[in-house]
Amino acid sequence: MAGIQSHIEMESLEVHSVIDLEEECLINHGSNDRRTRYMGEAPHRYYSVALCSEDWGWKDIWQIVLSRTKVVFLSNKINLLVPCGPVAVLVDLLTGHQGSVFLLSLLGTIPLAERLGWVTEQLAFYTGPTVGGLLNATFGNATELIISIHAMKSGMMRVVQQSLLGSILSNMLLVLGSAFFSGGIVHSNKEQVFNKANAEMNSGLLLMAVMGLLFPAMLHVTRTELHFGKSELALSRFSSCVMLVAYTAYLFFQLKGQRNLHVPISEEESQNDGSFDDEETPQISKWESIIWLSILTALLSYLSEYLVNAIEGASVALNIPVAFISVILLPIVGNAAEHASAVMFAIKDKLDMSLGVAIGSSTQISMFGIPFCVVYGWVLGLPMDLNFQLFETATLFMTVLVVAFMLQEGTSNYFKGLMLLLCYLIVAASFFVHIDPESILDKPET
Repeated sequence: MAGIQSHIEMESLEVHSVIDLEEECLINHGSNDRRTRYMGEAPHRYYSVALCSEDWGWKDIWQIVLSRTKVVFLSNKINLLVPCGPVAVLVDLLTGHQGSVFLLSLLGTIPLAERLGWVTEQLAFYTGPTVGGLLNATFGNATELIISIHAMKSGMMRVVQQSLLGSILSNMLLVLGSAFFSGGIVHSNKEQVFNKANAEMNSGLLLMAVMGLLFPAMLHVTRTELHFGKSELALSRFSSCVMLVAYTAYLFFQLKGQRNLHVPISEEESQNDGSFDDEETPQISKWESIIWLSILTALLSYLSEYLVNAIEGASVALNIPVAFISVILLPIVGNAAEHASAVMFAIKDKLDMSLGVAIGSSTQISMFGIPFCVVYGWVLGLPMDLNFQLFETATLFMTVLVVAFMLQEGTSNYFKGLMLLLCYLIVAASFFVHIDPESILDKPET
């Protein structure tokens, strides 16, 4: 406890030193246009940094940069994996061993994805709960979209399809199952509840996504295309546009109408009791959040290129099917931030927030991420479609049905979480023994 207290005191002194420097700059210049303003209404308020180069030396500016970098990168133990990213680049340049490059870049992506989610949460403090939830869902899936774009540019369409599919399966079974299980264990003396109306709406959107993926796959299997080789792609592009319209309408519904349907039950109870969570305060300012969001996205994009390029070589070196890497390993890394957040919220008995992280993320990937990749491939002239093959589509269909039945009562317990986790083990084992004939022909461009 003494070490934790001293660490908190040191961070407090650093924050006050930054504010003192900025106030000194303000007094010396005495101009209204350089006044700093409070960012948000939280108890811990941070000033925007005004760079007064006339009064500040490089040492003072460097001290501020180091203090803010320390807050971002040294506040979580998972950041110990950050050096794995640069090591992966060095291994690729010096040895070219694809198995090692893949594993190192996979580990290096985990802290970047987690920090990206953390910075997004910091930015959400200044945008309000509704827009903040949208930001969390959007940038929470940034890792999957970045990996998919790099894979698409390399011509690896099946990796794109399977990684997005795997992200949905991981969120719905692994992340939600872990949240239900951990929350049920901690609160074993009661049955946790969540907003049933919101869960039903997300289940409906997920079933619509299954419909969009099912018909192109059935056209391909039954060979009933009107124009062989063209109708399947045309239907996929049309369905993707319809799904994007549906998701836009869903966002409008969330932002403008029926807001009471989406207020978490735990939040309503806390407001009625007059209690607030003192821990939920921003640690960096709004503009710092935007800057770090840009930096982390760029780093994640750079490292994802090495990760994607090493997939085929790692499959051969490690003797692991490409389908298993794409559906299981990549999504686990991309969903690391969501996984930790969902479990944490469930332990705090904020199950609506856990559900928003897991099911909300799955909804966005299925209704926005997948259609976006199809439209993006259309713009690039690439044959990206919604035919995920019958095995993958059937897996998604069964997963959505299982989760929908789990959510229909509006309650959760550790047994439901255990069932979801066991279902994920079955899915993982299935893809480990599954040979995807399409991936054999789907080689990256050299």
